[in-house]
Amino acid sequence: MNVAVSDSSFSYDVHSLVKAFFPEEDIKIVGINDEAALHVAVGKDTVSVSADRNERTADRAEQFTALSRPDVKNVLKRNLYSVLSELTGKSLPWGTMTGIRPVKVPMKMIREGEDDEEAARYMKSVYLCSDEKARLAVSIAHTELGVISSLNPDGFSLYIGIPFCPSTCMYCSFTSYPIALWAKRTGEYLSALRREIDYLAGYYRGRRVDSVYIGGGTPTTLSPSELSDLIGHIRASFDTSGLLELTVEAGRPDSITDEKLRALSGAGVTRISINPQTMNDATLALIGRAHRSEDVYAAFEKARAAGFSNINTDIILGLPGEDEKMLAHTLTEIKKLSPESLTVHSLAIKRAAGMHAYLEEHGVTSVNTEEMMAMAADAAAELGMKPYYLYRQKNMAGNFENVGYALPGKYGVYNVAIMEEVSDIAAAGAGTISKHVMGSRIERCDNVKDVGLYMSRIDEMIDRKKKLFEGE
Repeated sequence: MNVAVSDSSFSYDVHSLVKAFFPEEDIKIVGINDEAALHVAVGKDTVSVSADRNERTADRAEQFTALSRPDVKNVLKRNLYSVLSELTGKSLPWGTMTGIRPVKVPMKMIREGEDDEEAARYMKSVYLCSDEKARLAVSIAHTELGVISSLNPDGFSLYIGIPFCPSTCMYCSFTSYPIALWAKRTGEYLSALRREIDYLAGYYRGRRVDSVYIGGGTPTTLSPSELSDLIGHIRASFDTSGLLELTVEAGRPDSITDEKLRALSGAGVTRISINPQTMNDATLALIGRAHRSEDVYAAFEKARAAGFSNINTDIILGLPGEDEKMLAHTLTEIKKLSPESLTVHSLAIKRAAGMHAYLEEHGVTSVNTEEMMAMAADAAAELGMKPYYLYRQKNMAGNFENVGYALPGKYGVYNVAIMEEVSDIAAAGAGTISKHVMGSRIERCDNVKDVGLYMSRIDEMIDRKKKLFEGE
């Protein structure tokens, strides 16, 4: 599908909104004179949107000369949304919001003294959000503000990337490589990683770390001694006197052993994540998870025996072939496990992931519904959890969101810190991204994703961070 624009300034926003209505289409932004199925025009004094023979025009010369760019963008997106909604007969739960952090809107308003009703009204009128999503965002904003208030005044968060997994899941587009291909070089990778950690420790000397998150990939593909040594090096390098959380993704149940769990517990890990994604064995086999649901139960039993009292569990809604009945089974089994937090993901199909090709080849669609999202929310509530963070991605099934639910006091500190961008994220490892927060301005630098290139170019990765943090 082609979308013609007369002003490229808003091309990204137009593309994102059209894609939300037509997720199966390949959307292309083209010049206004090219053939197009949709026509969007933005001028100084008018905002017009036309589609086929339906046209909405607002001639507001005086008003638009005084409007800011964000205001003009919002008017354009509301007009475009109206046309697309009429064309398709669909409405989107988040309205015109296409960014990944919708909670930022009510959080800003609450900080400025607005009440909850006004924040929800603003989200509905300006962004056309549904009542449910507006209330959800406002509720999470309050919870996140509570977590943010617990952060150290001079704090930052540390992310360590371990880019290895037992196997590659069909839906995954993260930096991850089968451990079998790199088993003989993990020592080399960890050596490069320690060099990057050492630079960060020097830069942050005298400042306390709020949270440490070791993710990937699957960090528990490393050996018990490698895990112990890595975490020991982190603790010896940074001021952890104010540490609120040390999380390790033990995401794949087939990577978890008693020895590794004891190593994590002994190193002072306070939170782990065991992620079945689904408790339906047929789906697990389809998506390339080399474990069965019974392995999830065993992993939980081992983790509890090792002393872990803060376990997160991830599930994904919208996996191929999964319907409400299959989701109900997953939720029933999750409730039996009784984790301290539950992260509910809406499947986001990335072009880099194998699932994109699979769905096209087999003509299978990804289904997620309001009813399924409500089922997951109800299950979390039955476990005593409340929603505490939220984010969105492109191409999400049902145009919904990812929501983290947790018991009071078990909220994931790192998850809130990275979503709200209130302090630095110092990241080390292949494919990681560091963020330097300087008031209202945020700058980033990334590491190369390829493991071999990361190791051979580690000096360059460190130099990138020097430029980011020190301006060199």
